[in-house]
Amino acid sequence: MTLQPKCEDVETAEGVAITVTGVAQVKVMTDQDLLAVACEQFLGKSVMEIKAVVLQTLEGHLRSILGTLTVEQIYQDRDEFARLVREVAAPDVGRMGIEILSFTIKDVYDKLDYLSSLGKTQTAAVQRDADIGVAEAERDAGIREAECKKEMMDVKFLADTKMADSKRELELQKAAFNQEVNTKKAESQLAYELQAAKEQQKIRLEEIEIEVVQRKKQISIEEKEIERTEKELIATVKRPAEAEAYKMQQLAEGQKLKKVLIAQAESEKIRKIGEADAISISSVGKAEAESMRLKAEAYQQYGEAAKTALVLEALPKIAGKVAAPLARTNEIVILSGDGNRVTGEVNRLLAELPVSINALTGVDLSKEIKENNCFVLYLWI
Repeated sequence: MTLQPKCEDVETAEGVAITVTGVAQVKVMTDQDLLAVACEQFLGKSVMEIKAVVLQTLEGHLRSILGTLTVEQIYQDRDEFARLVREVAAPDVGRMGIEILSFTIKDVYDKLDYLSSLGKTQTAAVQRDADIGVAEAERDAGIREAECKKEMMDVKFLADTKMADSKRELELQKAAFNQEVNTKKAESQLAYELQAAKEQQKIRLEEIEIEVVQRKKQISIEEKEIERTEKELIATVKRPAEAEAYKMQQLAEGQKLKKVLIAQAESEKIRKIGEADAISISSVGKAEAESMRLKAEAYQQYGEAAKTALVLEALPKIAGKVAAPLARTNEIVILSGDGNRVTGEVNRLLAELPVSINALTGVDLSKEIKENNCFVLYLWI
């Protein structure tokens, strides 16, 4: 199988992008083991598919080797470059049962004219050597020509020197004359400027005196204007403000006096009401105290009979409070199999009632029943 691997715009070790095309001859190995490997890899695939696999493998190795070489190494030694590709790619394609019979570089070019620049460099080197030879010959001729010109210039320089010396002497004499003339002119000009400065100074002093007088008059006018403005402000602002402040002060004092009088009236009202309430409370207290005193005298006079009367007055209230929950009860049922036992329970409760009243009030109802025959009270309870 003939393959043409191609790598476009691959950067070399120096970063120059080049395109390389090659031609490779490959075949399936006939060794029994390697043939079995090739069958395993490519059985069922067409020739075009086999070519595509091998071609991609070769292009991959070609691309990797391009990145390790310079353009000069690739271009000047193509055989070495092809040998490197064969050595690197042979093991990989060999593991697929493929053998590389040959691999050569077909073409190397770039889009930036880098390779053409290399040829131009060589041509320029040859041209440079030729130019150097011509320049050396011209240099020798120029040296001789310069030596002749130097001799001529030396003679001319001597003549020019003598002429310059004569001219310099003339210029020195002219300069001395001009210096003397200029000195006199300068002295005259300086005397004139000095006198002019003195006159200008006198004029400036007169101007300053005039400005001082004008400034004093201006200050006097401003002081009078300030006095006038101050009087105007007093008449238009200060006096009305003082009158308004006095008015507000008087109004405030009137309001204050009004509030004080109202507060005093309220205070007197509260005090009168309090005195009336105190008198009323005192009268009620005295009446209640007198009533309690009379009751105490009556209780002390009648003794136990008075206590009994109080108890009898309180018993209906106590009975009402005790019986209040029973008012909401429709029916009370006492469960017992023995009718005599129910009667005994009722009798026991009635027997314990005097003891409970004695504990609460200190009145012995049993004694009162015996002494006073209070059967009605007992039956009521």
